[in-house]
Amino acid sequence: ATVTSGLCVDLEQSIQQVAMPIPEPDVTVAAGNVEKGAKIFKTKCAQCHNAEQGGKNGQGPNLWGIIGRESGQVAGFAYSAANKNSGIIWSDKHLEVYLQDPKKYMPGTKMVFAGLKKPDDRADLISFLQSRK
Repeated sequence: ATVTSGLCVDLEQSIQQVAMPIPEPDVTVAAGNVEKGAKIFKTKCAQCHNAEQGGKNGQGPNLWGIIGRESGQVAGFAYSAANKNSGIIWSDKHLEVYLQDPKKYMPGTKMVFAGLKKPDDRADLISFLQSRK
């Protein structure tokens, strides 16, 4: 901590609160299959997430309407500071990279998921999430 103009400033805390936003990646997102994506959601995501309109949050937030939504904004869910301060407006491009390795893309996220390594699986899951609006 340092003292400047009579104010004690905890530099570490200040740095954490002023996180740099994560810019939208310059990637191409393949077309996916909504039905296959629904199956991937059921096997890989539904343990923690809900994707139904008005559905309850689980260990993770409800993902209905995630495309176009600001990160860290679902009412009643306790997000990590990393998620709340990421500045992300969820898009297919953000999801394409995030779903490969969430902790690498958003250091400090609470999401415990190793990621989807297969591009077709990511494309299908993203197509499913795009349909949930």
